[in-house]
Amino acid sequence: MTEVASPADIRRGRERGEAGGATRERNEREILAAAEKIFAAHGYRGASVQAIAEAAGLPKSNVLYYMGSKRGLYVRLLERMMARWNALLDDISVDDDPAEVLEAFIRSKMALSRRHPEGSRLFAAEILAGAPFLQEYLSGELRAWVEERGAIFRQWAERGLMDPVEPVWLIFLIWSATQHYADFEAQVLGITGKGELSDADVEQITAFLTRVILKGCGVRPREA
Repeated sequence: MTEVASPADIRRGRERGEAGGATRERNEREILAAAEKIFAAHGYRGASVQAIAEAAGLPKSNVLYYMGSKRGLYVRLLERMMARWNALLDDISVDDDPAEVLEAFIRSKMALSRRHPEGSRLFAAEILAGAPFLQEYLSGELRAWVEERGAIFRQWAERGLMDPVEPVWLIFLIWSATQHYADFEAQVLGITGKGELSDADVEQITAFLTRVILKGCGVRPREA
């Protein structure tokens, strides 16, 4: 005779599943955080799954179980970083105010670079190495994304809302300027003589970049 699970059995099974899901989510979060630091510090070749496992406080077998391989983990980190950056301009439209969009983009990129400096350095290291894991993405999905944003910038220029600057160069400028303070932190701190940048420092830098970039694009900053 087929046994029928009792309501209590069903409830316990659901609770075990929820607990297992929470454990997996926590472990993946720990693995990704540890891997971001290890890859940023040592590069893809210099990093090892064992070092990542030790930094995450998990067995090496768990890292491979959740991530599949060193390559899979590395690519996942890069994709996560790029998704964070791209989300900042995903929903803009020609009806938006260029001043609001550009300032929000600059501020958000500065905040992301400060919150996730290892991720920014990881992406920079991948590009400096010739982007062996990102060539298809750069020439495909990311190129299309930049072209779509660029089309909106050009429409703003046609409507007289900003100068007819080359959108690709503008996006490159914002990327590089906002990531500089994470990617070249040692240079920034060495020259300024600071142990770290304070919240006030970051706000001053952000305001400076916003003012210079908007002025260079012929966009009037929003009134406070």
